[in-house]
Amino acid sequence: MREYELEILEKYEIEVRGTRRIRGAFFCDTNKGAMLLKETKISEKHALSMYLVERRLEAMGVSVDTPVATGDGEFLCISRDGTKYMMKKWYSGRECDMKKEAELARAARGLAVLHGKMNLAAESGESQTLPALSVRRNPLEEIERHNRELKKVRSFIRGRVAKSKFEYLFLESFEKIYAMACTVAEQLAESGCLELYDESVRRGSLAHGDYNYHNLLIFPGGMGVTNFEHMRVDIQAHDLYYFLRKAMEKFRWKENIGKLILEAYESERRLEETEKLYIGLFLAYPEKFWKTASSYYRSNKAWLPEKNVEKLETVVRQWSEKYTFLKNVFSLKL
Repeated sequence: MREYELEILEKYEIEVRGTRRIRGAFFCDTNKGAMLLKETKISEKHALSMYLVERRLEAMGVSVDTPVATGDGEFLCISRDGTKYMMKKWYSGRECDMKKEAELARAARGLAVLHGKMNLAAESGESQTLPALSVRRNPLEEIERHNRELKKVRSFIRGRVAKSKFEYLFLESFEKIYAMACTVAEQLAESGCLELYDESVRRGSLAHGDYNYHNLLIFPGGMGVTNFEHMRVDIQAHDLYYFLRKAMEKFRWKENIGKLILEAYESERRLEETEKLYIGLFLAYPEKFWKTASSYYRSNKAWLPEKNVEKLETVVRQWSEKYTFLKNVFSLKL
């Protein structure tokens, strides 16, 4: 560790026996158990909300990475170079293996349980209420903004004289994919999904915001849920959509895997029909196409990573598989 990172450790009332670097953070062996010191960009207010929610989740038997306060009672430390750090409880385990169906099902069941307990945690603050958490943008406004960005990228690429492989592929596939993006926006506006969003905001429903295999730790006797930095007020089904999309992209939209995840989730918490429609519509939206185009637009056009081309090729290649899955599993008519 660098000297100023060691200075951060000294602010905590713990004895650190050893540290080792792991992906973007430091695993710390301490006299109070395993902990993780990592850089963060969240606010002190959000850090306090994380602590209050996760402490209550712990009391309900959920293994989470609860923030640890310094000797001064702060949850964030700023080093002399201006970097912000947070110390959290941690676990000696491994990431959830997306290739194992049993672990996919376990993660989906765990998400359903987490959703119920997160709402209980938000409501159970007796003397300490949660500081205001961020509220996710209205989903229709979010999709419409993405659609405007896609048109902007197309206009930019059209104006380029010498085009790259990525740019040719983007233009070739744009019309079909953009038409689907517009269809999703239209159906979202006509569905009850916006009322679902309004009701979630009114109730203050909490979502994890980044529920994926990187943030699920498997260890002897249990599973830990980590990285609540993106926790927010949102439609909770958005967590399930995100987890499902990540799994489906890896499994090339195999119906049996999608059904496994949905059935595992519903074994703990039944989904409303509007929630299922919301998940189906967001899966139908070409999120990866938009994200890849957005990354391209903000990049150095003179040197475009080959990975961007590969991502775009994957989106185009999986197009028909994806919509067959949505038709058969979600009964979507797009």
